[in-house]
Amino acid sequence: HTSRALLGLNISYILEGLTYFGVVGLLAIYFNQYIQLDDVRAGNMVGVLTAGITLSMLFLGATVDIVGVRKALLYALSFMLFGRILLSTAPHLGAPGLWGSAHIYAMLGILGIVIGYGMYQPAAYAAVKKFTTEQTAAMGYAMLYALMNLGGYLPGLISPPIRRATSILGVFWVYVALTVAGIAVVYFIMTKKAVSKAIEDASKEKNESQKENEDELSKMNAKEKLKFYLKNFPLKDKRFLFFIFILIPVQTLFAHNWLTLPLYTSRAFEGFVQDNFEFFVNLNPILIFVLTPMIAALTSKKNAYTMMIIGTFVMASPTFILAIGPSMGTLLAYLIIMTIGEAMWQPRFLQWVAEIAPKNMTGIYMGIGQFPWFLTKVITSLYSGWFLMQYCPADTPPSEMNTELMWLIYGFIAIVSPVSLLLARKWILKGFKTKHEG
Repeated sequence: HTSRALLGLNISYILEGLTYFGVVGLLAIYFNQYIQLDDVRAGNMVGVLTAGITLSMLFLGATVDIVGVRKALLYALSFMLFGRILLSTAPHLGAPGLWGSAHIYAMLGILGIVIGYGMYQPAAYAAVKKFTTEQTAAMGYAMLYALMNLGGYLPGLISPPIRRATSILGVFWVYVALTVAGIAVVYFIMTKKAVSKAIEDASKEKNESQKENEDELSKMNAKEKLKFYLKNFPLKDKRFLFFIFILIPVQTLFAHNWLTLPLYTSRAFEGFVQDNFEFFVNLNPILIFVLTPMIAALTSKKNAYTMMIIGTFVMASPTFILAIGPSMGTLLAYLIIMTIGEAMWQPRFLQWVAEIAPKNMTGIYMGIGQFPWFLTKVITSLYSGWFLMQYCPADTPPSEMNTELMWLIYGFIAIVSPVSLLLARKWILKGFKTKHEG
């Protein structure tokens, strides 16, 4: 049973996931074709967007803590609407070329999306925390995570026919329309009444009056709010820091999904895999959509930290299967087992961060919880190209490559996370207990 507010959030989230991934997937080509930037610069622009969002969550994650769920979502979607309209019109607004006026308008469009998404993501997770009870929380986070991945899969079905009928700009205008639809969903389904009812019902079961929490912050003036924030700022929390940064090694495997897998599957294989490598690269999001809710239902009783250890271990270990060598069997085994691991720990990580956040600070904790993910993308992209050139070079027959050693090294990197989580278990949980009761 889902409250009206949570239903609205889920619909908004799937529309937003579809739009976000749809735009990101075409962005490099857009900058190439319409703004006339070279491949490297066009790639940089995509990097500005994805890295910008992660950084913006650091600073704007607190929006939801200050203005509340509904307003934060509406502000966020409005910024993204502005940004997407600018992206769609930029080529007509000025001259192409690096730092030409069209490029400047497109960059402003990216800025709009960056600001909006930086508020949107933490607000969505803070909303789940407020709308769910201890029994329904695991499923609530799992659904958001699953819907985001479904959103990542859908553009592959929706975008090509529209692109062929119109152009990339035509596809962008469809995404503008979907953003408007997303605003309507939040405005009309997640009404003020629906939101306060959902929060109230959930708090009744949690035996706490949400009103007290809300009032505590609203009574403070700006200066006191700032003091409250700095006093409870997540980066002062040693356990929290260790916990989020120790996940970087296993998260490198996410980054390899788009940095290494497309080139590995198109270079180290011949025949079917090489001809259809997109299918294998895009298998992950659709599997996640199917598996996450199932695994959440089976494991919702298990403690979040235990699931993190098991999940990261299940995710890291199949990398060693790829070290056996490139074959259809090893590739599918890797993709499927890795995805099961991801489905076990990733939503629980988000739940854990939301749970250890002090009252009224879910948004900022969510934002900072995403920071290592930003670092992972940057760090992995620094060495993944070198590894491909060494062990999986272009224009080399697969028999002369050494992809086995490459994946063996990547496996040893990834396994650092579950081993460290296991070793640090007592220390981390000791701090967690007091947090939870306090």
